[in-house]
Amino acid sequence: MIKIDQLKLDISAKDNQIINSIAKKLRVNEKDIRDFQILKRSIDARKKPDLFFVYSVVVTLDGALEAKVLKKCTKDNNVNTYKPKVYTLPSANNNSSRPIVVGAGPAGLFAAYVFALNNMNPIVFERGKKVDDRTKDILEFWETGVLNTASNVQFGEGGAGTFSDGKLNTLVNDKLGRNKFVLETFVKFGAQSNILYDGKPHIGTDILKQVIANMRNEIISLGGEFHFDSQVDNFVIEDRKIKGVVSKGETYYSDSVVLAIGHSARDTFKTLYDLGFDMEAKDFAVGFRIEHPQAMISETMYGPQYNKLEPAPYKLAHNLDNGRGVYSFCMCPGGFVVNSSSEENRLVVNGMSYSKRDSHNANSAIVVSVGASEFDKSNPLAGIEFQRQIEGKAFILASGKIPQQLYGDFKENRMSNGYGDFSSETKGYTAFGLLSDIFSQEINQSIIDAMGHFGSKIKGFDRYDAILSGVESRTSSPVRINRDEQFQSNIRGLYPCGEGAGFAGGITSAAMDGLKVAEAVIANQNL
Repeated sequence: MIKIDQLKLDISAKDNQIINSIAKKLRVNEKDIRDFQILKRSIDARKKPDLFFVYSVVVTLDGALEAKVLKKCTKDNNVNTYKPKVYTLPSANNNSSRPIVVGAGPAGLFAAYVFALNNMNPIVFERGKKVDDRTKDILEFWETGVLNTASNVQFGEGGAGTFSDGKLNTLVNDKLGRNKFVLETFVKFGAQSNILYDGKPHIGTDILKQVIANMRNEIISLGGEFHFDSQVDNFVIEDRKIKGVVSKGETYYSDSVVLAIGHSARDTFKTLYDLGFDMEAKDFAVGFRIEHPQAMISETMYGPQYNKLEPAPYKLAHNLDNGRGVYSFCMCPGGFVVNSSSEENRLVVNGMSYSKRDSHNANSAIVVSVGASEFDKSNPLAGIEFQRQIEGKAFILASGKIPQQLYGDFKENRMSNGYGDFSSETKGYTAFGLLSDIFSQEINQSIIDAMGHFGSKIKGFDRYDAILSGVESRTSSPVRINRDEQFQSNIRGLYPCGEGAGFAGGITSAAMDGLKVAEAVIANQNL
């Protein structure tokens, strides 16, 4: 097979035009092309108003023609032999106890899936509900304000990422094909096939819910077992080795436990700390959600032809003289700001998009790095307490509703009394409040300074009536549960995994970490 990179075509190009372009590039007849596959597609908007898709494709030619073409194109760096990355599933001897997986987010689900494919019959514990029942609880919370602390945007089947934009891009270096395996698995269970090649793939929360349920049913059909509404309350440890877990007063024994609890399992972090697990506080980032009209963002990014493409994303970052980094996080084109609280009397927001990304607004978090200046990092749980403090302030600001403030009013530290030229797209009740009361003056000023820079990158980004919502505090886990080269904690047989353990950041990287940990469990059991 032959790989062609940097194949540029107009955004309106159809398959027959792609084939024509391939034929010209390889200097062959179109009839010689047996098949082609898109590996990657990204948007080139550098010469607005002209917009292009840039493709990487794999081409199959007839017989010996392929070798001739490659020889003819030796001086073209964009034409090469293609060797696909194929993820090799580990193979288990099946002589050990059934592995236990704590948490049914992407890390836990993918670990359980690998175990199930190896006939290891994993047992999965999830403190929240099945995704359909969880959805009902979340909708009720947004409509009534009544919070279920075990079933919400943070807790339940699929993890926190289920009620987000469903972005699947990752910066993880993938030499073994794990990323491709994750994406192919999502497609197998119901995701759109374009996630396999889009440069910035996303599923959307509506589709992701179906994918998660289908994946769970497949694991069960392969011999896996799920316990929902079943928080793991304790761990059975003997001679610094894991022997099992306790849920609802019952003990389940295993010498291999995957801990994929997510970044918001604060009570479990406390339990682990009390039991002597090796943990440390880590830096993370906090800030606000910001909303703009999606049409403004798309036109800035793509020009006058923006409505021919999906709503445009953006990514912004700036390092300040005070040593802090400020950046956009979890950008949701055509999305909603959602109340994502998981504890009583504390409020946190996140962003969410459906697969069509068809709301009127774009939103993202604008967050500031925090660490030793805000909390005592010698205490592994100090970051959690800092999160709780700012979430408590956010709750008080608007009596449990999402507190909002126009950016211009935030700069002047005055209460907003209405929206400007556009209104907020939210899930959950909102009210105006003084968001500057949540953070220190340094963090507030860091956001203001960075916003001026962002406004020079995207015209109108720092507009007066941009809508801020507070508070964004769950950007990543405030804790890292340390693990060794065998992926085990200081308690042997327990494998910290995914975003909650501090080893991932997003759906795809968490799923890939689930694969890595499952591989390690199998390798250690095979010894």
